[in-house]
Amino acid sequence: MNKVQADARSALAGLVKDGMTIMAGGFGLCGIPEALIEAIRDSGAKDLTFISNNAGVDGIGLGRLLETRQIKKMISSYVGENKLFAQQYLSGELELEFNPQGTLAERIRAGGAGIPAFFTKTGVGTIIADGKEVREFDGEKYVMERGLFADIAVVHAFKGDTEGNLVYRKTARNFNPMMASAAKITIAEVEHLVQPGEIDPDCIHTPGIFVQRVVHVPNPAKHIEQRTTRPRAAA
Repeated sequence: MNKVQADARSALAGLVKDGMTIMAGGFGLCGIPEALIEAIRDSGAKDLTFISNNAGVDGIGLGRLLETRQIKKMISSYVGENKLFAQQYLSGELELEFNPQGTLAERIRAGGAGIPAFFTKTGVGTIIADGKEVREFDGEKYVMERGLFADIAVVHAFKGDTEGNLVYRKTARNFNPMMASAAKITIAEVEHLVQPGEIDPDCIHTPGIFVQRVVHVPNPAKHIEQRTTRPRAAA
């Protein structure tokens, strides 16, 4: 099975449809599958539900899909950097299912592990628990959260081989690995594409069995979400 595709558009060919649920990896602007997100935009698919820690920023990442009004719902943890997101949410154009960050990560991990639901103390007694089952264990209250599973996951890896074995770098390892296992089809964009055997098996974060398609995206843009500087010290 040849998993390597010519480009991002080819990697998504025949997969993206209206109304789908898609997981998009990354943390802030670190480790986002930007080429695949652009290809989803170009597909024209609409009414999409995206599961992602955040929605990029204005004009970058998932922010591009907000511009084209292709996203119907976000299942997210943090959305504070995106003004367009706020405008669409407050105007009722965009649905939002808000999650504590650790809960979102565990919902994705649970989905990939085949766990339909779990109980957590996070959110008990807040609006996060509204409409959800709350149960007591050992004298403490816990709220039930459902696992998440998507039609497609798009992830970004620092290195991958032609069999789909992936290695993530630093902060990009936050959400990408869990998402790669929590979808019917996973497409990975990789910065460095190597041959099988060139990655130490002990260094593989996502085994290739979880990945159906791979696209080589060398030298991707490395965006900085916020730049904080101070005046240079006097000589």
